[in-house]
Amino acid sequence: MSDTLRPEQLQRKLGARHLNMIAIGGSIGTGLFLASGSTIATAGPGGALLAYGLIGIMIYFLMTSLGELATHTPTSGAFFTYGSRYVSHGFGFALGWNYWYNWAITVAFELVAVQFIMKFWFPDLPGFYWSALFLAIIFAINAMTVKGFGEAEFWFSMVKVIAIVVFIIIGLAMIGKIMLTPGEAAFGNWTYGEAPFVGGLQAMIGIAMIAGFSFQGTEMVGVAAGESKNPRKTIPLAIKQIFWRILLFYIVCIFIIGTLIAYDDPRLLQAAASEDIALSPFTLLYEKAGLAFAAGVMNAVILTAILSAGNSGMYSSTRMLFDMAREGRAPHWFSRLDRRGVPMNALYATTAIAAFCFLTTFIGEQEVFNWLLNMSGMCGFIVWLGIAISHYRFRKGYLAQGYKLDDLAYRAKFFPFAPWFAFTLCVIVVFGQNYQAVLDGKWLSVLSTYISIPLFLVIWFGYKLKRPSHLISYQEMDVKPMHQD
Repeated sequence: MSDTLRPEQLQRKLGARHLNMIAIGGSIGTGLFLASGSTIATAGPGGALLAYGLIGIMIYFLMTSLGELATHTPTSGAFFTYGSRYVSHGFGFALGWNYWYNWAITVAFELVAVQFIMKFWFPDLPGFYWSALFLAIIFAINAMTVKGFGEAEFWFSMVKVIAIVVFIIIGLAMIGKIMLTPGEAAFGNWTYGEAPFVGGLQAMIGIAMIAGFSFQGTEMVGVAAGESKNPRKTIPLAIKQIFWRILLFYIVCIFIIGTLIAYDDPRLLQAAASEDIALSPFTLLYEKAGLAFAAGVMNAVILTAILSAGNSGMYSSTRMLFDMAREGRAPHWFSRLDRRGVPMNALYATTAIAAFCFLTTFIGEQEVFNWLLNMSGMCGFIVWLGIAISHYRFRKGYLAQGYKLDDLAYRAKFFPFAPWFAFTLCVIVVFGQNYQAVLDGKWLSVLSTYISIPLFLVIWFGYKLKRPSHLISYQEMDVKPMHQD
């Protein structure tokens, strides 16, 4: 007897609390704990807060759009399925592959970050060994049943949430002068020098990609819908809770860091790219509060954050590859499930891409780190563009075929403004990210920033050459709800 299950037997074992933590786990990682300091150093406390706020609003609109799509069509293929159904087969094909290598690359990025973090304790041991160890752990967790994965991710994410809550409590206490240095103005850093806005609009656009990278992972709930219990109820609840929790974490943390640490503190600018965990803005604030053990504690928390983000990324990319194979858009071999309902072949392929972290042995940690960060950030914005376009066209097609909005299990608010706002802001951030390098002819910098765009277009138009596809009309598109059993 075959040791595989049929593709349609993917297990629905994830509850609302698992969905919450999968998304939180994927979006709270090195972006918050390390890169948040460089955003304040680049754009000032006001510029960073405004950039994160705008990206947060965009994410809210995208999450409501995703909620409408995911409750109507709950599938682990998510963006691939929606792009194929409501835009064109070629667009969905490219979107699916983009999402797969987006998170596979992000796992590699997190594993490179592990090398930086572990130098705090073991400065002389090659980082290769730590990446290998963490990759093995992430693989083992994803090789468990989906329920086992969900439980592991729940507890990993819980550690991060507790750490952030403690940080917020200490930070607000310091701002309230309970723990503040005597004679220091509570909001002096907001009026110091060029603050609160430093570098103008160009600086804000520049850090928007970092802010976007930090928020990436919230859309994982769309992928997890394929293995969630009763998606019509759990997904809307999870989306609502996920957004407000993540927005609260990021906005409040940026506010606290910008208030208590001057934007021109040289340690902030170094924090995102340094191997020294003591430069994390979280650690700097703990030291300011007189907590000398902060560096060691934050090291452990950030390691947990990396493990959690990599774990969630491995899950999402594996499920995307599995679903594309099930739909005939990837080799059928990837659609096979083992006896426990885990797509092991898709997991092997994703793990192979995550192993790009070992390039640090030949190229250098910082170079690999920067390239993976740029590629992942741009891929994430492409996914968000796909969500906005797919939702806009779905709603138009749904109404054009005579269906009623009242029949939707979840209806996104502010349509059509919401998807148009998200689309426009994504385009501005994507093309404005490194335009100065284009004007100055710094083509290597341009390539590292924009390489994901031509790659997406090559996959899209390559599909069109092999299998001619057209923009699906509103009358032709399949807007019938997907069976959820």
